[in-house]
Amino acid sequence: MSTFLRRMFAALCVIPLLVLAAPAARAANSVTVYYKPPGSWSTVNVHYAPTGGAWTTVPGVAMTASSCTGWYQKTVDLGTAAGMQVVFTNGSGTWDNNSGANYSVGTGIVAISGGAVSSVEPCSTSATNTATVYYKTSWTTSYLHWAPAGGSWTTAPGVVMDEEACSGWARETVSLGTATGWQATFTNGSGTWDNNAGKNYALGTGVTTVNAGVITANATSPCVTAPADTTAPSTPAGLAATVQNTTVSLTWTASTDNVGVAGYQIIRGGTVLTSSANAYADRGLSARTAYTYTVKAVDAAGNLSAASSAVTVTTGEAAPVTQGEMLGGDPRKDSIYFVLTARFYDGDTGNDRGGSQHVASGNAANNDPMFRGDFQGLVDKLDYIKGLGFSAIWITPVVLNRSDYDYHGYHGWDFYRVDPRLESTGASYQDLINKAHAKGLKIYQDVVYNHSSRWGANGLFTPTVYGVRDSQWSWYYSEKVAGQQYDPLQENAKGYPYNGDLWSGTAPAGNTCPNYGTPTGGKSKEGYTLYNCQWPSPTAKMFPSDLYHQCWIGNWEGEDARSCWLHEDLADFNTENATVQKYLIDAYNKYIDMGVDGFRIDTAVHIPRVTWNRRFLPALHDHLVQKYGAAKADDFYVFGEVAAFVNDKWNRGSVNHSAQFYTWKERKTYSADDATAAIEQFTYENNLGTGNQPTSTNAFLSGNAYHAPDHSQFSGMNIIDMRMHMNFGDAQNAFSNGKDSDDSVNDATYNVVYVDSHDYGPNKSSTRYSGGTDAWAENMSLMWTFRGIPTLYYGSEIEFQAGKQIDCGPTCPLATTGRAYYGDNLTGSVTASDYGVVSSATGNVATTLSKPLVKHLQRLNQIRRAVPALQMGQYSIDGVSGGMAYKRRYTAGGVDSFALITVSGSATFSGIPNGTYVDAVTGDRKVVTGGSLSISLSGKGNLRVYVLDQTGNPAPGKVGADTTYLK
Repeated sequence: MSTFLRRMFAALCVIPLLVLAAPAARAANSVTVYYKPPGSWSTVNVHYAPTGGAWTTVPGVAMTASSCTGWYQKTVDLGTAAGMQVVFTNGSGTWDNNSGANYSVGTGIVAISGGAVSSVEPCSTSATNTATVYYKTSWTTSYLHWAPAGGSWTTAPGVVMDEEACSGWARETVSLGTATGWQATFTNGSGTWDNNAGKNYALGTGVTTVNAGVITANATSPCVTAPADTTAPSTPAGLAATVQNTTVSLTWTASTDNVGVAGYQIIRGGTVLTSSANAYADRGLSARTAYTYTVKAVDAAGNLSAASSAVTVTTGEAAPVTQGEMLGGDPRKDSIYFVLTARFYDGDTGNDRGGSQHVASGNAANNDPMFRGDFQGLVDKLDYIKGLGFSAIWITPVVLNRSDYDYHGYHGWDFYRVDPRLESTGASYQDLINKAHAKGLKIYQDVVYNHSSRWGANGLFTPTVYGVRDSQWSWYYSEKVAGQQYDPLQENAKGYPYNGDLWSGTAPAGNTCPNYGTPTGGKSKEGYTLYNCQWPSPTAKMFPSDLYHQCWIGNWEGEDARSCWLHEDLADFNTENATVQKYLIDAYNKYIDMGVDGFRIDTAVHIPRVTWNRRFLPALHDHLVQKYGAAKADDFYVFGEVAAFVNDKWNRGSVNHSAQFYTWKERKTYSADDATAAIEQFTYENNLGTGNQPTSTNAFLSGNAYHAPDHSQFSGMNIIDMRMHMNFGDAQNAFSNGKDSDDSVNDATYNVVYVDSHDYGPNKSSTRYSGGTDAWAENMSLMWTFRGIPTLYYGSEIEFQAGKQIDCGPTCPLATTGRAYYGDNLTGSVTASDYGVVSSATGNVATTLSKPLVKHLQRLNQIRRAVPALQMGQYSIDGVSGGMAYKRRYTAGGVDSFALITVSGSATFSGIPNGTYVDAVTGDRKVVTGGSLSISLSGKGNLRVYVLDQTGNPAPGKVGADTTYLK
């Protein structure tokens, strides 16, 4: 799931709105609203409704001009209400309703301008706000170029930042007058600027730090040394242990400290383990063995508490180890079929689940639960996928999810367990892997390293939220039952599984969320009272900072794209932390042991390349080598989603956020601390810029000759070809843009190439591709013969849901989207005798397989499998004329495959080897004696693949039977 799609998901709970407290001198039942309209409104009206009361008659009541230019004011008697909802209009059809959310205000003074709400009276002559900014820099002299909100900029280059600060920091204090916000940029005065990638830095009052693009508001001075902390935390109490197989789960009462508890040491014999929370899961112990544990608390200064009382437990029998083995072989030989498992085919209705949004989404009306397809359905239709000609299946994440709308799999909660809504008796995940392999089909598992669900990650950290089972909320909060755990298969009448493990009516020991359980003043969509700490979020201090990041992303091409949350349902792991790394590495090793053939890495761009290269990718490779040996380990295919929805080679000029960047090793040594290294790497590569990035010839022929690729600088991660994806509205554009980027990818022959997916269509379209059957045929002909690994999103073989919005969260029925249930097209039986060859089919699936685009796809897969140059070959357009025309060659291990390809139009190939060339589409033979071959071709989606017929490497001749497009 792309990061950008998640930003568009509808919120499943209402986030509390700010309610401004009234000054003591003002009546509690009135509010004076100051408003500065955008542009030059000649009339300003305020349209409002006191809390619990009715709205004024449209367009509201007139506001009067204030004593300061541009501002209008109105005092409202609220009666007994403590606040009101507010919108503004010019009375002529122009409204400011806070982007549809309305403004929520309390009593006292409220000033609203440009969407910002404050409690500072704008017309007060005594209002003088100040702000201090610390800027991290290596410049000899730093300048601050700034402007208060609504005010003028300083004269470039700004003012010298000459206030006293410590090494590496520049400091300046500015007077904002009545403004409560300001914009800033920084320069060295010699032409080098930091303007936050063109967006400027938006700052507030008080102390702010700016470090490598990261803004920290209300910060402490980075130059102040805190007094030494010599007080140890309190001793942990109540240590308890439970055993499941060879895992011991420990819990204890949180310690307290005069500054703050940083974590805990768990002592098992002579081994010291660490945890940031008052719980720990000790996995992989010996069976039937006694273990004794004690716990000590530690603070940030390193002070240790006394040890807790000891607890001794004995482990049980080791759990059965599931093992499988990947098929192996060069992944470029495969084509990939991508399915949302829960939406593909329903093999077992017993594990269908609608969830809490079943009715609200409209799914119930269609008898279409979000979790509908399953592993049994995939097992049942493996022959359909093989009959289309595919040899690999990319499936959405399989780990146990936890959110209100989690059928897609990207809200992982327990990364060590497979979601039971996907499994059935005889169709476990291991069964699916084994049965797919038995048919020669690989399984590529979608994996998420960047985030968990909003409820944390089981075995790492799960937040405790405020909840009370009163008359309003008893429907939502499960009654607590000792020992009961979350099980998504057990839903109550409203579709909610047990959540009693998550909430507490009183603040838990060690709680750090401010104002725990106090009303926010806001209401839920049902009109129920909202409370502080009721919903997990990064800024509510409900997650430990060592395990989770603590902010929302502000700049999607900035450094904070690494270290902040994408969306409220996606709690951002602190992947620079060793404990988090181990949790994820150990979890995904389990699936390697089950025999999966590769990983598709979700949201890869939101983890620094240096972390991938130093931690996750080496750990993955080491485990593969241990299991398979060095040679076969390299067959495990890893391809990352580095979402870059732009039409240029580099993502808005940011190398750190460009897909090809992730295919390279590091070329510099950074600090040992991973968080520091991430910032160092971002800054280093960002400063080098796009013109100083490594280049490669691995995808290109040298004349007509194949050369051994140089993978010595390969990171271990391949990529989804975002450049081609973005331009597949037209195949010619996709071809032109794709080859333009190939010299900056370590080896573009390993790129995953698709037209659309579960997130977007071409050109960041929010609908499934609807260019028409002819255009689809042309896109496929290009994908199946050009460099890269062709990938098709489920149903595109029949233009399933063409033009429909790809996703709308729970705000509309899934049946109306691009993620609709596909199974109705697959009922009946199907048997595949080979890749792209169906020996028998009955029912709806037979009708599906008869479609012209399906026949086109089957034959393309047959042709690609018959010509090694189309699978693994380098390419060139030298000496080639034609719109989409190229030559490809693969030479290795006795194989020499040379092919001339043109799509949809005629082409001429000059300077090629003499000999006989045979077209894999028509069987036509052409003898070349003068180094030139001309191909006459017409028909959108039609194709010619002339293969050089050589002794020992004969051309395959005509492959398959003519179709509507290939003839």
